[in-house]
Amino acid sequence: MNESVVTLDCKHCGEKLLPFELPEAAGFETAFQLACFNDECPYYQRGWEHMQENYAVRCSYRYRIDPANGSASPLAVWSADAIKDRIMDVDVSLEAAEDDAAPASQEGDGDE
Repeated sequence: MNESVVTLDCKHCGEKLLPFELPEAAGFETAFQLACFNDECPYYQRGWEHMQENYAVRCSYRYRIDPANGSASPLAVWSADAIKDRIMDVDVSLEAAEDDAAPASQEGDGDE
């Protein structure tokens, strides 16, 4: 088993990372990933200025983790509301992410 630990809190602000649904053809191992959607997160806040100054684009990024392998990377966003419509209303089970790449339902519908 992989010794790396997937953190479920943002390392920049401490808020809980939320699962969000990926598009079908995204090319990732899972149907969802985890991200910090805290608009007060310093990583997200600094991103606006960083992207404008270095790349002349009006966008930022949020802290993201791929639950399949625990790797962190920026999630590009073009507005404060970008991708928030993809936030999933589920509890994430790391066991489910490792076993079948699906989030565990809060309702416990028993389909898995």
